Amino acid sequence: MDKHEGRDAGTVRLDDPWYDALAVGWGEGSDTVPAQVAPPPGGRAGPGASDIYLEVQRSAAFQEVRGRYRGFVVPATAGFFLWYVAYVVAATAAPGFMARPVAGAVNVALLAGLGQFLSTFLLTWAYARHARLRRDRAALDLRWTVFEQERVQERARGRGQERAQGRAPAREQQHGQPRTAAGPGEDA
Repeated sequence: MDKHEGRDAGTVRLDDPWYDALAVGWGEGSDTVPAQVAPPPGGRAGPGASDIYLEVQRSAAFQEVRGRYRGFVVPATAGFFLWYVAYVVAATAAPGFMARPVAGAVNVALLAGLGQFLSTFLLTWAYARHARLRRDRAALDLRWTVFEQERVQERARGRGQERAQGRAPAREQQHGQPRTAAGPGEDA
């Protein structure tokens, strides 16, 4: 955990780069408040966040990630459910079989019950491995694509609002000096 400095001094936040990025407008600084821009007089405003997300959802990369997810989860869920139902049905329909001793006091029912726990852990491990090897990189690339598109969109909105208010867009400083319309050494 970390403490803020500045106007929010004394408040505590988590050390999470995603939290910071979303909370302050993706690296634009904590004093930057996203501006609300009215649509242009003659038409529709630029693409909104929902348009960006819909575009990403329709993309081939997103469909591939979702397909890989479904390709693992659907069969794994069906298999685990069948394994669980088989255990319950065997315990109720074949009590003699489940009571059959395997080694000492250990019977088939005890081994099958422990197998339920073991299969849960194995399935969790397999899911995490599958996600790490087959989906996480592509999903992270999609996430960065969305954040970059939103950042570009916010900058365009900021410039549009400055122009609408009759001001020139703020320019970045170059070599520690603010940029002006006049060249170096000229009177502005």
